Amino acid sequence: MGGGPASTVIQEASASWRALGTGVQLIVTDAHQLAAARAMLEADLAAVDLACSRFRPDSELVSLDQADGPVTVSPLLAEAIGVALRAAKLTGGDVDPTVGAAMNAVGYDRDFALIAPDGPALRLTVRAVPGWRQVEFDERSRRLQLPPGVRLDLGATAKAWAADRAAARISAGLGCGVLASLGGDIAVGGQPPEGGWLIRVQDISGPPDAPPAGPSAVVAVHAGGLATSSTAARRWRRGGDVLHHILDPRTGLPAPPVWRTVTVAAASCTDANIASTAAIIRGRAAPGWLTGMGLPARLVSDDGQVQTIGGWPMEGGNS
Repeated sequence: MGGGPASTVIQEASASWRALGTGVQLIVTDAHQLAAARAMLEADLAAVDLACSRFRPDSELVSLDQADGPVTVSPLLAEAIGVALRAAKLTGGDVDPTVGAAMNAVGYDRDFALIAPDGPALRLTVRAVPGWRQVEFDERSRRLQLPPGVRLDLGATAKAWAADRAAARISAGLGCGVLASLGGDIAVGGQPPEGGWLIRVQDISGPPDAPPAGPSAVVAVHAGGLATSSTAARRWRRGGDVLHHILDPRTGLPAPPVWRTVTVAAASCTDANIASTAAIIRGRAAPGWLTGMGLPARLVSDDGQVQTIGGWPMEGGNS
């Protein structure tokens, strides 16, 4: 969902598949390195899934539900938790990893492909999540202690972090330019193609080569990352309520639909994703907050109006 590489970017070699419950696209500037790059990315994503999935009974994250007292987590899960807690700190708790139980309560308790699009009404209760400050975590020793009943959900940051991690590892290991896109969270590494990586940003999912459905724009990215958060990407209906996967930690409920899509460019895909997710939750305060952060962004309101800030290119002939 969200941004995707534009068709003009595919000038060397690319591959597409599904992992982590989302679409994956890999592009490299050296076609001879595609197979090796794909193998590296597939291995990275498999490791992240086993460590961080909320839906796999054999994942390390799920095993924390049975922990009685502090545990020492693996280096990979420790890094993912550190990223999630940093996101919470940077956003004043807007992006909070302790929303796991609240996610289950609104019906997002399995891989999204398995969630019925329609179902009986849920009893939705306003209830603040426990809060990231209650998580005791020492990054050096990798010791973690969660309060009783707290379930972590790393979904807000894990895909963007995985994209950054893979792009850096592939570009360093293979010596080529690389773009890794995980469901619209895009990280680039190494030397980009001439003119940069051309990326089509949109809020209606579709193949990169197909004509866009709905408002879109093409931007050039030379380094860092781009991320799109959307209330339109993962929606389901329970009774008369339309629900989505971005929860406001202050209520434990889906954020009000002020913006259906927010796309942000930043020095890393992780930072872009943190900002775009927080912007959805901040609602009408988002443009001022993003401007203060100095981040280029494109916001699409729930009724389809496009607003750009922070030096994001004006939309015109390439939109």
